[in-house]
Amino acid sequence: MLPLLNLLAAIALLVWGTHIVRTGMLRVFGENLRQVLAASFANRFRALIAGLGVTSIVQSSTATCLIVASFVGKNLVTTSAALAVMLGADVGTSVMAVVFSFDLSWLSPLLIFVGVVIYISRQNSGFGAVGRVLIGLGLITLALQLIVAATRPLTESAAVRALLVALPNEVLLDILVGAVLTVLSYSSLAIVLLIATLASQAMIPQTVAIGLVLGANIGGGVLAMLATANASPQVRRLPLGNLIFKSVGALLFIAILPQVHVLLQQLVPNVHQQVIAFHLGFNLVLAILFIGFTGLVGRTVDRLLREPSPGANTLRPRHLDPLALTMPSLAISCAAREALHQADVVETMLRGIVPVIRNNDLRLSEELRKLDDVVDELYSAIKFYLTQISGEALSKEESRRWTDIVSFTINMEQIGDIIERVLQDIEDKKVKKNRSFSEAGTAEIVHLHERLLSNLRLAMSVFLDGHVRDAKRLLEEKAHFRDLEHEYAANHIARLRDNTAQSIETSSLHLDLISDLKRINSHICGVAYPILESAGALTATRIRQSQFATLGTADDSAR
Repeated sequence: MLPLLNLLAAIALLVWGTHIVRTGMLRVFGENLRQVLAASFANRFRALIAGLGVTSIVQSSTATCLIVASFVGKNLVTTSAALAVMLGADVGTSVMAVVFSFDLSWLSPLLIFVGVVIYISRQNSGFGAVGRVLIGLGLITLALQLIVAATRPLTESAAVRALLVALPNEVLLDILVGAVLTVLSYSSLAIVLLIATLASQAMIPQTVAIGLVLGANIGGGVLAMLATANASPQVRRLPLGNLIFKSVGALLFIAILPQVHVLLQQLVPNVHQQVIAFHLGFNLVLAILFIGFTGLVGRTVDRLLREPSPGANTLRPRHLDPLALTMPSLAISCAAREALHQADVVETMLRGIVPVIRNNDLRLSEELRKLDDVVDELYSAIKFYLTQISGEALSKEESRRWTDIVSFTINMEQIGDIIERVLQDIEDKKVKKNRSFSEAGTAEIVHLHERLLSNLRLAMSVFLDGHVRDAKRLLEEKAHFRDLEHEYAANHIARLRDNTAQSIETSSLHLDLISDLKRINSHICGVAYPILESAGALTATRIRQSQFATLGTADDSAR
């Protein structure tokens, strides 16, 4: 029982090591990986090489598939070009299997030691992510050693040997088992390394190992299909096309397995290397054979999975691509785009306040108030999406952007709530009672409203570009708007003293309205604080030193 438990623990460590390497690499390279992929789509051979290189870095062809599938879903790249990337990605995982197949027992403790020292000493920097990668590589090599040690007692067991002899040598069953194991472990690389180790320990025959490797490759394609099961038809095109290539390739190899078996024994000295060489050869042959068919298969899956006609409701979340979660930099961009979408809905609500006031339009007011539910829904969707982004794979800059998005969406959600209450007050205190503001009062409200719209557009620009100069200008607008609110409140009091009838009827609503507009402006200007804070442009206290000195002098005189 103990040897079996040790084997399961070693397998878990192997899978965990590949996860650490993948997240560490994403944190080190981040946006650069996305740029490399995006720049490679013009030529299918360049796309193949880019897929090979990126997958060698992130240690997962499934992760590469999900990233590129999100590009296809946004119509940024054709399905045929994306399929070329995936052919290279599969070769990339095979190359990494070759690297890890060498005897790296001496390297494991060195990698773990150096990685831990780097990670602890530079944990909050980009260099600390390199330490994570070294730790992951060390764990992978250590796990392979533990698998060898754990399988040795099992191979010496008479019961296990009898069970292995009794296993049917059915390649289709072997493929099924290999695919299931890959789906369960979420790593074809880890399973191929495990299969090679078990074969070298005589736990499984070489012919069974080859069948399991074919299954592991198909399992990698099934993983991407499962990960995109709930995505749009455009997104599912790439995983389907990639699975078609793998399945057709597996069928071709099944027909020539006897010849492949003999060829491997002639060219490769030991069983472990034979399994790894077969995995590499399988994906190289697929890349060579099918690179010319990416256009045909791409057009076929495009016809099978047609783009749906655009729906009538375009206010619901539309940029939060779940596939982008495998690439944190891409996911952050998706969340930022959705945050701007939320701000657009808020702007629609804000823009409608003045028409409701001027025209006593009850129907428009009700429609605008309903948009607050959309703002709340977008806020919840963005917040949940951001929590799904792996914090481990975020760089310092991406972590700051993550915080900026959260702050921005909170401000937009609160603005939506205030506008809803403002519209309700206008309905209850003005529209339903058929009252009107004075001409001067209306002009003041319109002026404040125009400044609000201008400040909201500036806040969206600050959020999008992060320019410190614009952030400072936005913060200056907060003080200016407060002065206007005080001035217009005083003007309203003066009209009350003059017994202006319209001002008397709408006094409570007028004062509440300009106060609420100031609150809205405060939330708009709140967008500037994270930008200025990260740039070191905020002082420790926001109390003006000159005012503080004046207050201090007054206190001294009082004493």
